[in-house]
Amino acid sequence: MTENLLIRSMIEDDLPMVLAWRNHPEVRRYMFTHHEISLAEHTQWFMRAVQDNARRLLIVQEQGSPIGYVQFSNVEPGGVADWGFYARPEAAKGTGSKLGASALEHAFGQLKLHKVCGQAIDTNQASIRFHERLGFKREGVLRDQKRMNEQYQTLICFGLLAHEWQAHTQGT
Repeated sequence: MTENLLIRSMIEDDLPMVLAWRNHPEVRRYMFTHHEISLAEHTQWFMRAVQDNARRLLIVQEQGSPIGYVQFSNVEPGGVADWGFYARPEAAKGTGSKLGASALEHAFGQLKLHKVCGQAIDTNQASIRFHERLGFKREGVLRDQKRMNEQYQTLICFGLLAHEWQAHTQGT
């Protein structure tokens, strides 16, 4: 599934493309911050983020064309990292699965992580199913954890261990 995919570091030239994806209504509605982000705000975020040695900002490409963005934070070999991601809006069906699988291969292969953690708003059933299809286990519920648009949202916490990913990819 991930043979034709390439993961590379995000560069400053990617900012307009990633900003357009992030501000797209179908992406933005599931983010923890809902406001439309300006190029100046996005650039400031990027400049801070690339200085953090424990963070990886990544672009996933298929046959040379960017299909999505992935971020890992708290990265260290043998460590536990958090991830976030989104596919290019209007991407073909199945793009999210390819993006997720290639990102996890990268996380457990090149980054040598022990565990990847994720969160989903409890009303985002697509993200919950996405995590479960990739082999993540539900590890907890954070009730009324995040205030968004003047309402508190409950978060579902997920975790995936390196050996679970390996078993998942081998179909066992």
